[in-house]
Amino acid sequence: MTQEMTNPERFFGEKFGIEPNQLEKTMGRVLGKKIDYMDLYFEYRTNDSISLEEGIVKKANKNISQGVGVRATSEEKTGFAYSDEISIKNIEKAADTAKYITSSNLSVQRAGIPARQPVKKNLYPVRTPVSEVPFKDKVDILQKMDQIARKYDPRIKKVMVSFSSEHKIIEVVTSDGVAVGDIQPLSRLNITCIAEDGSERQIGSFGGGGRNEFSFFLEDNLFESYAKEAARQAILNLSAISAPAGTMDVVLGPGWPGILLHEAIGHGLEGDFNRKKTSAFSNRVGQKVASPLCTIVDDGTIKGRRGSLNIDDEGTETQKTVLIENGILKGYLQDKLNARLMNVAPTGNGRRESYAHIPLPRMTNTYMLPGKSKKEDILSSVKRGLYAVSFGGGQVDITNGKFVFSASEAYLIEDGKITKPVKGATLIGNGPDVLTRVSMVGDDMELDSGVGTCGKDGQSVPVGVGLPTIKIDGLTVGGSAL
Repeated sequence: MTQEMTNPERFFGEKFGIEPNQLEKTMGRVLGKKIDYMDLYFEYRTNDSISLEEGIVKKANKNISQGVGVRATSEEKTGFAYSDEISIKNIEKAADTAKYITSSNLSVQRAGIPARQPVKKNLYPVRTPVSEVPFKDKVDILQKMDQIARKYDPRIKKVMVSFSSEHKIIEVVTSDGVAVGDIQPLSRLNITCIAEDGSERQIGSFGGGGRNEFSFFLEDNLFESYAKEAARQAILNLSAISAPAGTMDVVLGPGWPGILLHEAIGHGLEGDFNRKKTSAFSNRVGQKVASPLCTIVDDGTIKGRRGSLNIDDEGTETQKTVLIENGILKGYLQDKLNARLMNVAPTGNGRRESYAHIPLPRMTNTYMLPGKSKKEDILSSVKRGLYAVSFGGGQVDITNGKFVFSASEAYLIEDGKITKPVKGATLIGNGPDVLTRVSMVGDDMELDSGVGTCGKDGQSVPVGVGLPTIKIDGLTVGGSAL
């Protein structure tokens, strides 16, 4: 095990020769100018990726990036600057820039030299970074997936497989006395199949990953199941009919369909939107916003998950936060800035894409807790409707909650039974409204396979979603006319 893995909180000091007293001095020159809060975010990241097309390695990359972001805040104002060269000289320059942007008349209570703290939990005990796994081993698994997908059906004409990994070392040093580091591994394996039958062409994609060892993909031949699932989706869609349009009951399958929950509801529960009163959920804590069957949580503490973190990007421990309980709105997702301005505690949801970005309140793993209904009972209760198993792209307006999502795999429900696969189905609705229409919640909650990436204000971060089978009454489905 390498030194940085056992002592991530000392990695930057030892690698770049930066001492705690130097950071204290740098913070002092900023805080002395009446800034109310300041933090430093150090990052050293290794990224690897391999892509395979037609059984041939088409691209392989390895990148190393490093840098430090310096943030100073004064009430609602934020000053931020960063440097891709980690040195006291450049940190001081960035600190001066952040101070200049955020100059104010506030006074501050300084906490002194930040005390280095060990991470209290380890949700991803990876001993061998995936970036250190031999190149040949990664190519071998991609080639096997290519072969498995092609053998699934002769109508599979094109296969694209990719593997990416990240090994990130961070340290966060704050003016309120925190100095904590973390090692954050991440990997993802993905496959896309194109099937053709005459003039008809359809695509199927699947993948997964998380904060795990490379062996995660080999256990129980997980990589093989990815390949077969992508091929199955592509072949299935060749026989799909056009989706009907109109208002109908919709059943969402477990797992990845939780992306609708993430987009249509989750973003509206982030602290910044609610502090600025631009969310459809603003000023509604304590009110009924959903069916009593709905309890929704954001949990950054699930071992090995893509959206999980030991600490967020402000050094706050992640936690399990109940957002909606039995239909009642309980609170929002908070970073330090918005929590302070709203006079609540941070929830460990301050996240940033890299050292070159400011932290924002963001989701980790967001999901609905299971209910008591059986999947077969939920389906049998629908006379005519849609069963959506997987989703592609979607859009949501945070201010009013309106969303549009396209289903990549869906079926008709006729007389309580799943019948024909359909294509071109879109779900159209309003996030706060759709929660009130949930009439049945299954006992089969699943988390997604580990592919979620969330975008906000130009930043992307890895996330997880989850959902049990649920029934939504009277949702608008876009497709062809009935």
